[in-house]
Amino acid sequence: MTTATYPSLADRVVFITGGGSGIGAAMVDAFAANGARVVFVDIDVAASEALVKELSGARHAPLFLRCDLTDIPALRDAIAQAEKAAGPIGVLINNAANDDRHAVDAVTETYWDHAMAVNLRHQFFAAQAVRAGMRTLGGGSIINFSSIAWMVGHASMVAYTTAKAAVVGMTDSLARAFGEDNIRVNAIAPGAVITPRQLRLWLSKEDVKSFADRQCLHRSLRPDDIARVALFLGADDSAMITKQCLIVDGGLR
Repeated sequence: MTTATYPSLADRVVFITGGGSGIGAAMVDAFAANGARVVFVDIDVAASEALVKELSGARHAPLFLRCDLTDIPALRDAIAQAEKAAGPIGVLINNAANDDRHAVDAVTETYWDHAMAVNLRHQFFAAQAVRAGMRTLGGGSIINFSSIAWMVGHASMVAYTTAKAAVVGMTDSLARAFGEDNIRVNAIAPGAVITPRQLRLWLSKEDVKSFADRQCLHRSLRPDDIARVALFLGADDSAMITKQCLIVDGGLR
């Protein structure tokens, strides 16, 4: 497969949450390959440091900062560190999430609040924190991560799907609020992306085959499929695209 590269991403500062593994790691790799200055946060230090080592030969080696995104002051501090080290952030990718399964009757107030903190709250406050820097650049791109899970309904993921539905509403409102600063705000809603974590925790070989069979395109969805869409939304090629949620699911929904 031959894919595009984006000259406008060269030297652009890109901040990615949850960049240590899965879709996040694929995006760190893809933006670094396009010459961007990538800063990413995660709580998995070992995986993140291994990724930095793997990509050390890129035009700009990625910078990893450990950050628990449920701690909003720590998130703001990480963004400030990123701007001090690399410059104003031109692309923010709010990727980090946790698609934990749970029975409805087992959900407590504490669990619910934590699910919102992990899957929704940090996206808003990261967008809020990068706005001033993007304004100095004359614009920017914010990419929030939703999921098709809320569109199809999953009985074992109610807290997660609620948060991911809210991401789309937040995206629409932020696009309107930030448009005066030439800041574009879009969302990506991935389908059944096959990652090592999904295989380890949730998916059997039969599940993977079932997803591919049910899609219009009968191959498994991979993290790099999502990363290529993020590249497009971060680049100048999508300069007039905002307030959209792009579904990348191979036609599963």
